[in-house]
Amino acid sequence: MRLRYQLTGGLLLAIGIPLLARMALEPRIVLSINIQVTITAAAIAHVMGYAIYRRLDSFPGVATFSTILPAFTLSYGLVFIIIFFFRLDYSRFQAAGSFLISTLWYFSLSAVSSRLEPARLAMVPLGSVERLSAVESVVWHPLHTPGIVPEKVQGIVADLRADLPESWLRFITSCVLSGMPVYHVKQVLESLTGRVEIDHLSENTLGSLNPNQAYIKIKQTIDWLAALIVLIVTSPLLLVLALLIRLESPGPALFRQERVGYRGATFTLYKFRTMRDGDDGSLAARDKAITREGDPRITRIGRLLRRSRLDELPQLINILRGEMSWIGPRPEAVVLSLWYDAELAFYPYRHIVRPGITGWAQVNQGHVADVDEVHEKLHYDFYYIKNFSPWLDLVIVMRTIRIMLTGFGAK
Repeated sequence: MRLRYQLTGGLLLAIGIPLLARMALEPRIVLSINIQVTITAAAIAHVMGYAIYRRLDSFPGVATFSTILPAFTLSYGLVFIIIFFFRLDYSRFQAAGSFLISTLWYFSLSAVSSRLEPARLAMVPLGSVERLSAVESVVWHPLHTPGIVPEKVQGIVADLRADLPESWLRFITSCVLSGMPVYHVKQVLESLTGRVEIDHLSENTLGSLNPNQAYIKIKQTIDWLAALIVLIVTSPLLLVLALLIRLESPGPALFRQERVGYRGATFTLYKFRTMRDGDDGSLAARDKAITREGDPRITRIGRLLRRSRLDELPQLINILRGEMSWIGPRPEAVVLSLWYDAELAFYPYRHIVRPGITGWAQVNQGHVADVDEVHEKLHYDFYYIKNFSPWLDLVIVMRTIRIMLTGFGAK
């Protein structure tokens, strides 16, 4: 019901306030065709924006404030592009006012709810629920005995794979029958941390990690068209960056490396060279493929390119060749992939989707190389595969833009 009140209140304010403001100056304006068209379009855009905002906000680690503006910008933009395309007359004042009030309304609701209503979950203190205490974004209420659920709790968390006593099983059953949600501990951890813990890949788990094949095809088409447009638009910038790289240090402007990609096939990845070219023979092949913090091989222009992620632009060629996507698990060098495959169970399963220039692991973790860090990265990769969708891709795009501006995770 609270969601309905949010949407109803937003619609009334976003449409009513601009309309009342116009009517104060022109009482008969409500009868004009352009106002009626604008009101209809604004209502559609508002509902669409609310749906997008709620869908994006369901992913972990996504601040509500960072989803409201993109969601309503997208919805209002699409609706009024259609109006412009069909050359329908509309009120710019009504449209702009509706957009502004829509975003302000949900910004205000988000600020109030984050202060007054933190997430509260009760947990059955048996099995592996101790891992939940590390999640600080939730107020946890341990249940000492099967009995009354604390007030204002939004659900019960239990390790449903543990051998629970009959008293707790009856308690969980009564909670379900009363309408209280009951969640498995692994499900809650995935939704709160954005990581899929890798214990084993049973038949059911393997099935749940199979990505949507239809979206793979649609995504590949969108990737190809976007890469072609970006390559044409940025070609002058690419030439300038290539020239700067050649002027600073000897060697080619492009760096080429064999990587493991879609379905385990190897391909040649292209990047702008950010390190000094040359091999003194003192490093093993695996160490050469790893970039460390403050690596002395990185050039001045290379450090700037890495921080802004502009060194990744030549991978547009890989997207056009069908070897990569804009978004997906980051492809590793062959020598590193063989190392990780030998150390980490199920590592090759990340190759079930095309590798990407950016991805869920990159926006959450940044650049990593050691086995322990890659194991954590694999948790994020599996979460992306399990939740493979345009909504998660949109979240990654928004967070990638923020990272390009801040330089998070660069080495």
